[in-house]
Amino acid sequence: AFLAVSLEQHLLEYDRRHVWHPYAPTVGADPMLAVTAADGVRLQLHDGEHRYEVIDGMASWWCQIHGYRNPVLDEAVSRQSSQFSHVMFGGLTHQAAVDAVKALVDLAPEPLDRVFLADSGSVGVEVSLKLARQVQIARTAARGGTLTRTRIAALRGAYHGDTLGAMSVCDPVGGMHAMFSDSIPRQLFLPRPPSFDADVDAVETWCDQTDDIVDAHRDELAGIIVEPILQGAGGMWPWSPACLKHLRQRADDLDLVLIADEVATGFGRTGKLFACEWADIVPDIMVVGKSMTGGYMTQSAVLCSDELATEVSRGPGGSLMHGPTFMGNPLASAVTAASLGIVAQGGWQDDVARINEVMSRELTPLRDLDGVTDVRVFGAIAAVQVDSPIAMRRATRTAVENQVWLRPFRDLVYAMPPYICTEDDLVGMAAGMRAVVTDQLTHTSLEES
Repeated sequence: AFLAVSLEQHLLEYDRRHVWHPYAPTVGADPMLAVTAADGVRLQLHDGEHRYEVIDGMASWWCQIHGYRNPVLDEAVSRQSSQFSHVMFGGLTHQAAVDAVKALVDLAPEPLDRVFLADSGSVGVEVSLKLARQVQIARTAARGGTLTRTRIAALRGAYHGDTLGAMSVCDPVGGMHAMFSDSIPRQLFLPRPPSFDADVDAVETWCDQTDDIVDAHRDELAGIIVEPILQGAGGMWPWSPACLKHLRQRADDLDLVLIADEVATGFGRTGKLFACEWADIVPDIMVVGKSMTGGYMTQSAVLCSDELATEVSRGPGGSLMHGPTFMGNPLASAVTAASLGIVAQGGWQDDVARINEVMSRELTPLRDLDGVTDVRVFGAIAAVQVDSPIAMRRATRTAVENQVWLRPFRDLVYAMPPYICTEDDLVGMAAGMRAVVTDQLTHTSLEES
């Protein structure tokens, strides 16, 4: 036991000195916790002195939907690694990639039957933006005109990733990339849509405001990108399906490409297989990732119709101008096919309904607390919004001491649990969330007094 503790302390110390973590400074950073094991929905953590077993309320940033050490996914990776782990995808193909693509096409709405495999959600968004531009290049060339349609319309409150192109369609003010505004493409931003259950007047007002902006820039726009129905890092904000339906209609009216970024929302997270189903629309391009591999490997995909792909292939350039080194990675593709095989069985529907019911029941009473501004439970997403920025270090400690792993941001304490959570898991997770919220409100009140 002494040796194990010493090794964990050494790991954490080396990490502190040499590892740079996401959205974290190297000076004065919050202390890390070491993961020593993971199984089902639980993580074993160590802080160098104490051990903790926690329920993972984050599903490893929203992707580990089937849980850790899932035997079906473990077997898929093991089987593929015994054959080969990677080959280039230029000029070559293999069974794992074809199986992954078939699993995607079988689940995706028609006519999205052409699949480009990419590395991550951000890269998938980059590919989708390039594809939208190449569509307009091809259409302009076919007409013999001069290209003017190069900009993308996005929503206020949006988050689409951390690479340069993806950053350009994230919220330019409230997002995380304002310091890069002078080095990314300048896109067009539409008002943030009203809430999921907004009344007709609110929807009509938004549609009128959006139409004014889109019509004024119609000759500049190549496409529109949205996180359909739920803005994730923009605040876990469910928005009106009527607004998405309106954007589909405007894209059709103006010959624009509608991109649905379903990286976070795809494969059941919102209660529909794909969030676009809430509005009964199909985008021209759909980006998926995160839970596509069950959280085992990094892979994403960009889907479009064969007609759209043919249009680009016959245009200038003759192909989609993108080619990741690890495109179609066999290990990632094998686990994608296995993960989507589980999704195709349909059990996620009962799982998401259970998560929604329990989290609604357990968290809704928090609305009555002074300092809580909203409680939002939508599909398998639960968020409590407070009236002050979350104190992260204290929140993390409180959550772990209450046997749950959470990663609050800004003014939100939220969970996106693995689908396989039992009712007892969810009750424990909600208790941890309540403890973090209560602690936050107590300390804020003390500081104000």
